[in-house]
Amino acid sequence: MLSKDGVPQSYVDLKDPTFLEFEYVRLMADVIDLLRDGPLNCVHIGGGACSIPRYVTATRPGSRHIVIEPDGLLVNLVREQLDLRSVPRLKVIVEGGRSGAGKVWDDTADLVVLDAFSGATMPVELATAEYMGDLVRVLRPDGTLLVNLADGKGLAFARRLLATVTGAFRHVALLAEPGILRGRRFGNLIVAASRAELPVDLLTRRAAGGLTQARCVHGEALTHFIAGAAPIRDGDHVLAPVPPPAVFG
Repeated sequence: MLSKDGVPQSYVDLKDPTFLEFEYVRLMADVIDLLRDGPLNCVHIGGGACSIPRYVTATRPGSRHIVIEPDGLLVNLVREQLDLRSVPRLKVIVEGGRSGAGKVWDDTADLVVLDAFSGATMPVELATAEYMGDLVRVLRPDGTLLVNLADGKGLAFARRLLATVTGAFRHVALLAEPGILRGRRFGNLIVAASRAELPVDLLTRRAAGGLTQARCVHGEALTHFIAGAAPIRDGDHVLAPVPPPAVFG
């Protein structure tokens, strides 16, 4: 388990990279498993212990990874203590999410995973329409974006982020446990987005049948969820939600 400032960031099993401890990571894996067969070119915004790169490499040998992580000391710790060198074809860019993504070539990624947190909150500058536009640039036309966000009562931030993502991508789905979707408790929600059609029927069945028993919200139901929320733009005064103290303690 990798924790930072008392907040669990990643869990890896060095003997079995396909073991995913966190429920939200399993939901991301559900989406990844339904992508086209074969190796993937991946960009990961936020590194942690590199749980998803390890998973993708184990399930899709030959995949390539660019990991963008601003904390160089964390990168060194993971490299030395958690055997990061065991993941072939992985390159780390020690920079923030916006400047790091700017160094990735156009139309090169099959998958972009945005899982970046400062402490327990998502940096708002990585949730804006301008940044989503840069991720569209990086993705291939049929590429997929995955976003991990956290929210609680009212889900105001989640609705605004979904409004932002739907402004950049034609096909979007939201995955989360029912209690989180109803705003009954603070937790993680996963957004999947693509300019190409998503396998929402398969994803709905897979998510509901997993350990998390999650719901998949898309189409008209997702429009109702967003409920006219405004997209987030650079310069907007938006506060990312902070989890209650009891969540981690």
